[in-house]
Amino acid sequence: MSCDESRRDLLAAFTLVAVGVCAALHIWKLPPALPSLQAQLGLDLVQSGFLLSIVQIGGMILGLPIGLAAERIGLRRCVLAGMAILTTASAAGTLFDTTGMIMLFRGIEGCGFLMVAMPVPSLIRRLVPPASLSRVMSLWSCYMPFGTVLILIAGAWALSVAGWQTLWLGLAGLTLAMLLLAWRLVPGDAPATAPHARSVAGGPSALQMVRLTLGSKGVWLVALTFGTYSAQWISVIGFLPTIYSAAGILGKVAGVLTGLVAGANIIGNLAAGQLLHRGFAPQRLIVFGFLTMIGCAFVTFGTTLPAGVQYAAVVTLSAVGGLIPATLFVQAIAVAPSAQTTTTTVGWLQQCSSLGQFVGPPVVAWVVNLTGGWQSTWLATGAFALAGIGLALALGSVRRRAAATV
Repeated sequence: MSCDESRRDLLAAFTLVAVGVCAALHIWKLPPALPSLQAQLGLDLVQSGFLLSIVQIGGMILGLPIGLAAERIGLRRCVLAGMAILTTASAAGTLFDTTGMIMLFRGIEGCGFLMVAMPVPSLIRRLVPPASLSRVMSLWSCYMPFGTVLILIAGAWALSVAGWQTLWLGLAGLTLAMLLLAWRLVPGDAPATAPHARSVAGGPSALQMVRLTLGSKGVWLVALTFGTYSAQWISVIGFLPTIYSAAGILGKVAGVLTGLVAGANIIGNLAAGQLLHRGFAPQRLIVFGFLTMIGCAFVTFGTTLPAGVQYAAVVTLSAVGGLIPATLFVQAIAVAPSAQTTTTTVGWLQQCSSLGQFVGPPVVAWVVNLTGGWQSTWLATGAFALAGIGLALALGSVRRRAAATV
């Protein structure tokens, strides 16, 4: 491969990361708008939790099927189609102001997001040399916190001068621009990804790919671990604007405070890539991340320490917790039964992640309502973290046994 080709491939990989960030903006555009939507639509806390998590319905149901379809129709085509769906659904959502219709278009946006997020790890794997893969994948794993911090800060500003419909339309325009950029810079799908060429080449059938993916214990453990992490992170970050609003911290200030917490997650994601590159054991990084999240959630929600200490704790929760998703993305590629099942493996990981993100906010809201305050939040998130630790330990055992038989 020439230097020019290598640079083009690297630029394409960075473009894909930017596309992921743009897609993440749609997932996280709701939290800064949630206080005003609660007032406009008369939502209670549990209904607000479902409004936060409804966007995960597509991922919860369709993660593996979309991962499978992406391999058939072409990874690049799938990404571009997902961006088109996000553009259309975000613009169309501004035409309605009822809870049901907002939830419907949020669900459609979730499907579009999934079509973007599923194929990117496989595309990056094709574009980036193996020696650099862990570092680039750690950058990709930052797409969600990057998008989160951008929309929480910029969205809070936009909502201070305009309504939520303006924010939705602005993101539709941005997504259309990113779609055109990806169409221009990301290489086209290889002929082998077309259904006819694949059948001629004797590639695995859809059923075989599903069986290979779901028949792997390692795939299940990685995916379920990601689900326990996602349930915690979306619950904490998603409800922070509401918590700040209840405490009298409104608008741009709440957006900046929440954005800094979300942005801290990038530190852990990038650190994980470096640590894995230097040979740190994935299991230790995951367990350390979960233990830190338990301790910091307790300090943040379960104590009456000064507000500055509690804020430092929630920032640390996000930062150290960021070790987990980056490590799991790399592990997902490692445990995929074959190169051809990488996308379906990531699809199953996303499906379990979406399940966690769908379940997490309503569970936390239910516990808060049951106990009468946010101080019990750490009990719900801590339960998810303990489950994640158990899954991570089992994953480490499976990986060691697999390495011993090689």
